Amino acid sequence: MIDPFSSRVNMLLGVFAFCLLNTSAENWCKIHREMADCSHLKLSQIPADLPGNITTLNLSHNQLKGLPPANLSRYQHLVTLDAGYNVITKVDPVLCQNQPALKVLILQHNELQQMSEKCFHRCASLTELSLASNRIKVIKGDPFINLKNLTVLDMSHNILTSMKLGSQPQLQSLQKLLLADNKITQLENEELYFLNKTSLEVLDLSANPLRKFQTGCFHVIGNLHGLLLEKVPLGQELLEKLCSELSGTGIQTLLLRNIQLSSISNTTFSGLSMTNLTSLNLASNGLSVISNSAFASLPQLEHLILENNHIFHLTPLTFYGLSNLKSLNMKKSLIGTNSSKFSIIDDLSFHWLGRLEYLTMDDNCFPEITPNTFTGLSSLKYLSLCNTDLKIITNKTFSSLFNSSLISLNLTKCGIVKLEEGAFSSLGSLQVLDMGLNEISQELRGYELKGLDNIKMIYLSFNKYLSLGKNSFTFVSSLRKLFLRRTALNILDLTYSPFHYLQNLTVLDLSNNNLANLGEDTLDGLHNLENLNLQHNNLARLWKRVYPGGPVLFLKHLVNLQMLRLDSNGLDEIPVNAFRGLSKLKYLGLGLNNLNFFPWSVFDDQTYLDILNLHKNLITSVEKPVFENVFKNLKKLDMSVNPFDCTCESISWFINWINATNTSITGLNYEYICNTPPKYHGLFVTQFDNSACKDMAPFQAMCIINTTVILIFIFIVMLVRFQGWRIAFYWNVSVNRILGFREIDKVGEQFDYDAYIIHAKKDKNWVMKHLIPLEESSVRFCFDERDLEAGLPKLEGIIDNMKRSKKIIFVITQHFLKDPWCHRFKVLHALQQAIEQSQDSIVLIFLEDIPDYKLNQINLRRGMVKSHCILSWPAQQERVNAFHQKLKVALGSSNQVN
Repeated sequence: MIDPFSSRVNMLLGVFAFCLLNTSAENWCKIHREMADCSHLKLSQIPADLPGNITTLNLSHNQLKGLPPANLSRYQHLVTLDAGYNVITKVDPVLCQNQPALKVLILQHNELQQMSEKCFHRCASLTELSLASNRIKVIKGDPFINLKNLTVLDMSHNILTSMKLGSQPQLQSLQKLLLADNKITQLENEELYFLNKTSLEVLDLSANPLRKFQTGCFHVIGNLHGLLLEKVPLGQELLEKLCSELSGTGIQTLLLRNIQLSSISNTTFSGLSMTNLTSLNLASNGLSVISNSAFASLPQLEHLILENNHIFHLTPLTFYGLSNLKSLNMKKSLIGTNSSKFSIIDDLSFHWLGRLEYLTMDDNCFPEITPNTFTGLSSLKYLSLCNTDLKIITNKTFSSLFNSSLISLNLTKCGIVKLEEGAFSSLGSLQVLDMGLNEISQELRGYELKGLDNIKMIYLSFNKYLSLGKNSFTFVSSLRKLFLRRTALNILDLTYSPFHYLQNLTVLDLSNNNLANLGEDTLDGLHNLENLNLQHNNLARLWKRVYPGGPVLFLKHLVNLQMLRLDSNGLDEIPVNAFRGLSKLKYLGLGLNNLNFFPWSVFDDQTYLDILNLHKNLITSVEKPVFENVFKNLKKLDMSVNPFDCTCESISWFINWINATNTSITGLNYEYICNTPPKYHGLFVTQFDNSACKDMAPFQAMCIINTTVILIFIFIVMLVRFQGWRIAFYWNVSVNRILGFREIDKVGEQFDYDAYIIHAKKDKNWVMKHLIPLEESSVRFCFDERDLEAGLPKLEGIIDNMKRSKKIIFVITQHFLKDPWCHRFKVLHALQQAIEQSQDSIVLIFLEDIPDYKLNQINLRRGMVKSHCILSWPAQQERVNAFHQKLKVALGSSNQVN
């Protein structure tokens, strides 16, 4: 019995298989113009429905077992066919029959095991053929004999035991033959005969176990220019044999990297004396000994690489004979031995290298640079000493380069702690000086850089501590780029620019220094500066309104500035004139700050800005008066990760601008999120319904009027609160000059004194200093210490003096409240006299803030005295004159009770 469920499953599988077989390959492959990429699709056959005009077809990383010519017949315009990384086991002899234009054929990483006689018989147009990483062991006949245009043949990573790829001369256009990583053990004349008519630029035999070179083997090749023998275990003896066989050939480049060569004698390269060898690579050989005159047989050599060796000693004859050498790479080659930390460089070791232009000595260990270390390098242009141990640069360190034309010096990671005066005085032609990643800790006084008359760039970033004074760059006026990033920078004098002499500077990097202080003239003189990096500092307080003297406009001199980075400075305010005059600015970075408010005209001069970065601030609204001007020509905007207020007042104009602009807005669809109001919280700004925003024009006039009234009211309140005393002062002065200070009292009432002073004994000095001097302006006080009549009892004298005084002044302090003589007699009698005579004669002067409940202790209250007779001593010096004016008014007022 047939299971109905199984039959249904089989039916569905059949339908799926039918659909899969009939699905267009064009739906799988990526088609771009005349290129078809069908890689990584697990294809088992070549797609038959791709566009017929494609010129490039990529079939790599699939499951193809062959390349049937019939399946390729549709694509007659193919120029490049990549069938690498498949399981192809055989090449059809008529593969290229329908591809007359095919030039590049890639069959690497397949399962090919042998090449038959006519594999590529019809591929005459091929220029590149890759058969690398197969299992090819046998080459039968002459499979490449028709490839007269082939320039590159890659047979590397196979299991060939012989170089014989043909029995007769062929491949006359071949330039590169790559046979690296095979099983070739010897080179025989017969095996190389097929190359008799070629002119090889590169013959790569690297990683082959070569043991024998038959006499004359390289002379069989038509012309050999480059031979690569990396990872071939030659040793010194076999190397000498190799050099002998290369004698008289056209060899120019010889790669001998990692060939187990521990030493070089003066006969090692003698066989190359009859060649024009220009490039020799001896890197990674564990080379420890180079005999004197070892390179004497190589007078035409121009490039020598000794990188990654263990050379112990350089003598004055080590490089003898290399008079035409232009570049020498000794990176990590002088690293000492097991018995010594340092390798030795004798004086004059380089003096034969008169034409050397490039010298690389990175990552080496030698004791010191002497005054004759680099003597003779008169043509040197580029010197790199990266990661060597120099410590202190003196005026003798580079004195041996006095006559050189050095234009670039790399001293990165050299452990430099100090630059002495004249450290670079010998390098008058130097243009680039890199001293980054050191431990320099000093004040630059200027003389350290003296002599660098043609310097263009100085890199001092990532040092320990640098201080700049007004003369730090006096002698480097030609400087164009200066990098001082992360140097714990300290500018000693904020009133004078340390960059004043750098009139030609275009790039200045002061980032990551935690700078908190800049003066308005700190950047004076940088009129040609185009790029200024100030990110990752602490400049926020300089732009605050409450900063003493007002915000510091330290950018005002940079009229040609084009790129300004102020990211990560903690900025929460921007002065209205912060960017005034920076009309050429193209890039402005203000990201990662705390900005939430911008003055309306802050960007008025930035009409040609291309890129504005306000990423990750506290911006809630994007207002038209602020941003309309700067957005006009903007090409890229980043305002992502801000807490936008999605209301009509805040972002309505911004939404309209987004919908109409061609500006590239970074992260618009995923990093512009509403924070308020709750209705839109968490939604994207682009989801804000702008249609609900009504025309606000009818309410604009009312809004302006209300705002104006409120602002005027606030202004008046603030004026009265903080300047009311000054207004009252000038009013009193004006009135009293016209009407006088004294009011009319009872007829016939006369007084000898204007006021009697009651004060605590401890407040005597204040009275003497601040009240008695007023007698010079027609005011007369009764002061017990001075005016008490001699011979009278003290109590009678006090009572009599009070009666003779128009007013009685109480100088009230904490001492006054505690003084028994004051509150037990003088205050009581003064109050009794005022009550009995029905007079308003009391004047209170408070030197401290005394609450009313404490005044009750002496039976006194502020309500008992006229308001204009209650005075407080001001804390501010500028208000003392106003106090004196009020006191004169109080003393001149009438004693009559209203």
